This record gives sequence, C-alpha cells and structure tokens, in this order.
Amino acid sequence: MLRITDLSFAIAGQPLFEAASATIPTGHKVGLVGRNGTGKTTLFRLIRGELTLDGGAITLPSRARIGGVAQEVPSSSTSLLETVLQADAERASLLTEADSATDPARISAIQTRLADIDAWSAEGRASAILKGLGFDHDAQARPCSDFSGGWRMRVALAGVLFAQPDLLLLDEPTNYLDLEGALWLESYLSRYPHTVIIISHDRGLLNRAVDHILHLEDRKLTLYSGGYDSFARARAEQRAILAAEAAKVAARRAHMQKFVDRFRAQATKARQAQSRLKMLEKLTPITPPGEAARHVFTFPVPEALSPPILRLDGVSVGYGGPPVLRGLELRIDQDDRIALLGRNGEGKSTLSKLLAGKLAGVGQVTRAGKLRVGYFAQHQVDELVLEETPLQHLQRARPGLSPPKLRAQLAGFGLMAEQAETPVAQLSGGQKARLSLLLATLDAPHLLILDEPTNHLDIESREALVEALTEYTGAVVLVSHDMHLLSLVADRLWLVSGGRVTPYEGDLDSYRAFLLQGEDRPDKPARADKSKAPRRAARDEIASLRTELRKCEARIEKLEEMRDKLAAKLADRALYEDGRAAELHVWQSKYAEAMTALDRAETLWMRAQAAVDAAEAG
Repeated sequence: MLRITDLSFAIAGQPLFEAASATIPTGHKVGLVGRNGTGKTTLFRLIRGELTLDGGAITLPSRARIGGVAQEVPSSSTSLLETVLQADAERASLLTEADSATDPARISAIQTRLADIDAWSAEGRASAILKGLGFDHDAQARPCSDFSGGWRMRVALAGVLFAQPDLLLLDEPTNYLDLEGALWLESYLSRYPHTVIIISHDRGLLNRAVDHILHLEDRKLTLYSGGYDSFARARAEQRAILAAEAAKVAARRAHMQKFVDRFRAQATKARQAQSRLKMLEKLTPITPPGEAARHVFTFPVPEALSPPILRLDGVSVGYGGPPVLRGLELRIDQDDRIALLGRNGEGKSTLSKLLAGKLAGVGQVTRAGKLRVGYFAQHQVDELVLEETPLQHLQRARPGLSPPKLRAQLAGFGLMAEQAETPVAQLSGGQKARLSLLLATLDAPHLLILDEPTNHLDIESREALVEALTEYTGAVVLVSHDMHLLSLVADRLWLVSGGRVTPYEGDLDSYRAFLLQGEDRPDKPARADKSKAPRRAARDEIASLRTELRKCEARIEKLEEMRDKLAAKLADRALYEDGRAAELHVWQSKYAEAMTALDRAETLWMRAQAAVDAAEAG
C-alpha cells in the first residue's frame, strides 16, 4: 500500500503540494491526472525519494521495489533481449552467484529463489514483451546502439515491465509508442500483478488500463474510483453543485449588503443592520470552481475543390531500393476523414510523405490544380528554432502581415501574448506542438496530414483538436495511437499491410481485437478493388450527396438563428402593450413562417442524410 500523508512541497517558493493525502491499496491501477505544471512528475520523484519532502510523509511496505523508465536509455552493443533480461537485477545477480557458489546450502537457496521468481522462463517473457512493443525476433538480437532514441525508449520500457517492480511509475509511456504498441501496453498493464501509477493524457489508456484516477488540483490529491470517463462525469457534477452553492451564497450576501447599505444610518434599523454585518462576516463566500483554460485550435477554411483532390493510380514508392508500398489505387476527396492503420514498419509514414508530396512515387499521381497540403509529423516539433519566439516563426513565414494579425493567429492556437514572446526552448511540449500545427495549417490546406499529432497535448487540448478537426472543411489523413481521437474524427479506415493499402472493412474495435490477438492479418481483410470505374463513379456520387447534405445543414443553422431572433422579439413585453396588436401579429406570422421553413429544411436534411448513408452502405 502506498500512503501519502499531509504532503507539502514547494519549488523556488512556489507550493505544489499543501497537506495533500491519498492512499493507494496494493494492486490498484491508477491514472494520475491534472493540468500541466501542477506537479505530477514531481510527485513521482518524491515517491522515489529523489526529492526531500517539506512536510508530511510517503510510506511504502518495507523492501517494496519502485520502478520506472530510466531517463538514460540503453545504447550499447548488448542485444535488446539481453538488455531487458539484465533489467531484473535480482535474477542477474543470482545467476552470476550460481556460477561461482560452492556452499551446498547457498546453492540450494539460490536455486530455490530462482524457481520462486520464475527465472527459467525469463527469456520467453522478455521476448514477448519486446514483441508487444514492436521488436520482432531478428530485432531482439541486434544491439541497442542500432536503434534511434525513440526505439531505445521502448527497450527501457520493456526492461521495467520485465522487472515487475512492486510499484510501477510510468510517465507518458505511450508518447514513444505507435497504435499497436499502445494497445498492447493497455492490455499488459490491466493484467500487471502489482501497483501501477500512470501519468497519461491518453483517454483510451485511462479508461481501459486503470481502475482509479488520482486527481492533482489546487495542491491536493483526490482519488476517484473508475476510469477517466467516470472521473470526468463526477467532476462535472461536483462543479455544477459547487457553482450553484456559490451563486446561492453570493445572492444572500448581496441581499444582506443591500439592507446594511440602506438602513445603517437609520437609528430604528441600526441594530438590525449591525446584526446583518456580523452575519456577512460569518458568511464565507464560496469560490466557484475555475473552468479549465480554454484550449483552442482555429484552422483556416480552404476553398472548395472539385473531387477528387488527390488520386493515385498504380503508384509504388520506396527509398531507392525495393518499394515499401506498391500498386496503390487510392482516391481522396475534400470531405474525407481517413485513419491509417497498420503495424509499425508497414509504411504508414511512407504513405503520409507520399500524399504530402515529400516523397516521389512511380506511377500516376493526380492532384487538383490548386491543392494545398498541410503536413505535421512528430519530428517537426524538433525542427523549430529554439532561440526564436513563436511570433518570430510566424513573421518569417508571413513577412507581410502586421504583428497584431500574427498574434491573433497564435491566439487561435492557444498561444497567448506571453507565449508569443517566449523562446521556443522555454515552451512546453504541448505549446511547441501547437506552434507546429499552426505552421502546418497556415496556408489553409485542402488536405491535412497528421502523423501522431497528440503526443505532447494534454487531454483538454486533444478534445479541442477533435472539435477543430470535426469542423474543418478539408480532408484529413490521421496516423495516431490515440484511439479516442481516431474514433471521433475518422470515418474511413485504410489498412497499410504487406506493401499494399486497402480499405479496412471492420471498425476500430475489431482492429483493436485483431492487434491484441497478435495475428499477422485481420480477421476481415479488405477486399481488393476489382472494378475501378464503377467505384470512382460511386465516389463522385457520394461526394455530391455530401455536398447537398452540408447545404441542408447550413440552411438549418440560418433558420435556427432566425427563429431565435424572432423568439427574442416576441419575448419583449412592450410588444404586448395596447395599440401594438398589428405589429404583434406581423412578428407572430414571421415566427410561424420560420418554424414551417425549419420543419421543411429538417425534412430535406433527413432525406439527404439517408441518401448519403445508403450510398456509403452500397
């Protein structure tokens, strides 16, 4: 059991914890959440004993082992498999001692302990963990130095999972994983035999892999039962209750103050006024809960292009050797929302670069004449100029725009006045990601390609990104390990596998089940496109139907605005005074006409939606 009692801690005079307490029973899987900068990572360091408490206590059972992913990732000539095996220090030490021990009693004790910790199956367990994190059998035999930093972070994660500490502390473990690795980790952690605390902004992970949420807010810790969605509902209910109570207390204070102000000077009311003054002093105002800071993304609106905006016919692409992808027959329209699925190394990023025009292919690539493409990839955050401010980045990209207009664009991506003048090196990971997203969408692209856009974004920012992408009028191609984002944004799934790209007939849940089964191919493979001309004709028809649907939606919005304005007019009491009957009749007639038109528009919208659904189903 982990017990945190009256914890107090400050950095440079800034308190992060004040009398914070929480108790986490053994075996619980806990998601640690809170706004960026509140002290989540600091709490991990306090638990590990790397920082000294200002007050309170953190207690664990004696001899409890605490584990987490090391900041220094392995980079040696040792193979991946051997590196992971060495992460279990006790096993490695016992095996070394077993080679030199001569005392029969000690040899017996060593062998008994090795059996207790299941040392003889260790290689199989380590290999399974590495496989789950994306390393095949051949890769496991290669030295760590062969892999990039991101891949070595996976090796470090594999090592701590293999060691199975009594308390496992993971800080954003999915940031360096792809979708397949993230789903595997979810499943693994849900079955982990000991206590786990995870700092994460991955809503899917926090719903499926944990059974409690530890919320850090206002320097206090509160433990909630259930996953993140359950926690969010409980928080919303608490905010509503507290806001209502704050409003009630504020109204009582205002009423008392009004009485005091009115009668304080009157002798006959002086005693009552004094009594209410004392009541005011005792009536402590309730501060309503502060809403989370508004996290926004404001994507510019591109002009409409005739479909398709991009078509690939018999295209193959690679990096100078054998093609990574071949025989591509793909089409993208401006209203498409496409998620790229496929195991690591199958070519999702290669396809993204091809679509973005950053990689040339062999075959026919047809792009709309005025097509603009926005491309965001993980590495682009690292390509920002650390010494420059976000404002300077925009000034370089848009030298003709005035600083106020550039600042407005930054604000549209949540980078306010303070961040606009802050060097990039001092910005948080999320703020850098916002700046990169702004630069990628600066030209109002018709096609936006996003490769792992959420790695540095907190939960509120991810929800804002979902909202922005939903309203965006261009096409979107997504590569992401965030299943929540994919499920809310994507309406088409492409499977990248075996050098081909084909429509995936299942949904995200079936794809998730397929990945967790560890099979080589999905249960429901996508059928090959045997009739190109009819399919393209169908796509043109669907695009036309979707355009009609959007027109219906726009008309409904305008009629609803008109209805609300007329309703506000009819709510004016002055309109019902004597002598205004004729005017009242005019407004009532207009309101009735608006309601009739709205009913008609909603009927047309339902027909258009039914036509789109039928066409897509066919």
